[in-house]
Amino acid sequence: MNFTELALKRQSVREYINKPVEQEKINKIIEACRIAPSASNSQPWHIIMVTNTEIKNKVAKATYSNAVSFNKFAPQAGAIAVIVIEKPRIITQVGGFLKNREFPLIDIGIISEHFCLKATELGLGTCMLGWFNEKKIKHILNIPKKKRIGLVITLGYAPDDYKLREKIRKETNEISSYNKY
Repeated sequence: MNFTELALKRQSVREYINKPVEQEKINKIIEACRIAPSASNSQPWHIIMVTNTEIKNKVAKATYSNAVSFNKFAPQAGAIAVIVIEKPRIITQVGGFLKNREFPLIDIGIISEHFCLKATELGLGTCMLGWFNEKKIKHILNIPKKKRIGLVITLGYAPDDYKLREKIRKETNEISSYNKY
């Protein structure tokens, strides 16, 4: 499949079947992240793949609560990726300070999309979760207190009847222009 077909097929999957994700596929996804570009080649990330069912369920339960329940599907996932933000190279830190940019967050976005697109190519579903109890997940996974979690991504197999949703997007002329705003 070409890039446009892959991008159209990738969607946030919020229902998974009870099937573990093969280590070989996880390795391919991590490799897709490894080759992602980053500001000054800092590679300011650490991916924790949570595949142990007991630990995965604890992490999954830290992505929702009684008050905020939209991630209740997370325990169904075969695996969960926790993306930890690492310190970038000094040149990236200086550049970020001078330009008031959070380059590590941009880099996390790039690898997260690499993660999701590769998973889609391999027949897997993903969902990026921005809502989670960071303190609880850091405790569960022994992440140092000074580190930050940038994103949590569910990974697994969607049911065969899981529908590919139509992408509703703004028109090209609404999101772009030439030579001026």
